[in-house]
Amino acid sequence: MAERPGLAEREIRILVENGEYWLRNRGDIAMMVITVERLRQRWPHARIGVLTHQPAVLRALLPQAEPICGPDWTWGGDGFAARLSHTAATKLGGPAALWWRAATDGPKDRVRALRDARREPPEPEPGDPVFPVEIPLAVAQASLVLALGGGYMTDVDRYQAHRTMNLLEHAAALGIPTALIGQGLGPLRDPQLLARAEKVLPHVDVIALREGRRGPELLARLGVDRDRVLVTGDDAVEFGYRLRDPRIGGEIGLCLRVADYSKVSAAAQATLGTVVRASSVRLGAGVAPLIISEYASEDRRSTLPLLEGAAKALPAVGRGGTAHDVARQVAGCRLLVTSAYHLAVFALAQGIPAIGITASEYYDDKFHGLAAMFGAGLRVVHLDDPDLEQVLTGAIGEVWDQAPALRDALQQKAAEQIDASRAALERVCGLVENGPVRVRGTSLGG
Repeated sequence: MAERPGLAEREIRILVENGEYWLRNRGDIAMMVITVERLRQRWPHARIGVLTHQPAVLRALLPQAEPICGPDWTWGGDGFAARLSHTAATKLGGPAALWWRAATDGPKDRVRALRDARREPPEPEPGDPVFPVEIPLAVAQASLVLALGGGYMTDVDRYQAHRTMNLLEHAAALGIPTALIGQGLGPLRDPQLLARAEKVLPHVDVIALREGRRGPELLARLGVDRDRVLVTGDDAVEFGYRLRDPRIGGEIGLCLRVADYSKVSAAAQATLGTVVRASSVRLGAGVAPLIISEYASEDRRSTLPLLEGAAKALPAVGRGGTAHDVARQVAGCRLLVTSAYHLAVFALAQGIPAIGITASEYYDDKFHGLAAMFGAGLRVVHLDDPDLEQVLTGAIGEVWDQAPALRDALQQKAAEQIDASRAALERVCGLVENGPVRVRGTSLGG
């Protein structure tokens, strides 16, 4: 990119808060891949650092970026020796780290589950929990602090919400441009978290939202100037859109996640499995288990048992599979039944309709917000519906029949969101190119 006085492209350092430091969620990884790629297209020689607990895995998944990790959380060297070391780590250490994690995660998760089953629940601590300010040293040398999209600005992920706001607040105090992109906000009612949001978010330079149903209103209540807010859709839309297939698939994609933030009863799980298996027989379709999160095997533990007894069950992607592998699986489906948000994003972006299954306000907001962005093609079904079997059976049949007619309109909506999210990042990049010059942590402009 062209230089302006006092700012050379090689001096630009973008610090990326990715929201999921362990790199076990393929939806979050898809957002990160697209954003880093866009930044690299804009500034081929800039340094892009990603905060992570898994530096070797990051190098394997995203060689265009460099890991910023503990214990010092700062930038590495940028000389010839450092670049040579990064290349070696990317080509050798990265693939080895991915292989090792894939080989050991299963046994580790089983041991963890047994330990947790025997552990007594801890006594609640009196008073509000404390969220310490843990600021990476890398912030001081950043030209831009960019928080990637996710569903972590919410009561159910208070630690990550506080961590991100601490980071943004510190950067703004240093005069460093800040931005949130592809964000899903809320539900947000916790008094402590609301107070932090009201203090920090009005000073973020650009906030790009993945939906317009809840986010803009919430930001307005928090005092954020509407001129700083954009609605763009999710940044992973482009990831899915690129893998669209002109042929209409013939499978039913399935993912169920049972976690603290997605309350699903055993009865609802059993009904879901019964309906999907019966629908696959009636429609002559295979069932494809879709695994988006490998955290504690949460998607595998909940989804794979539902396929037991299915007439045609396809294999799940391996633990070492990438976001690309899962999005390609989605491309072979005619419809999805999913409680995982980013699988619905992958599907809709490819022109494939989905049924979002939810049992919590958190997922109600996610799926209804996504439905509003695409206009059609996403049906929301509540797992606590007393007529769940009939409602879900009817929804699968109707969406299956409607799939061909919905395809073009969904892909057009995806293309519009891609344009909007690219334009938002252009605006964010302008904060660096047109704002005060900062080189190596020093403010040089007014």
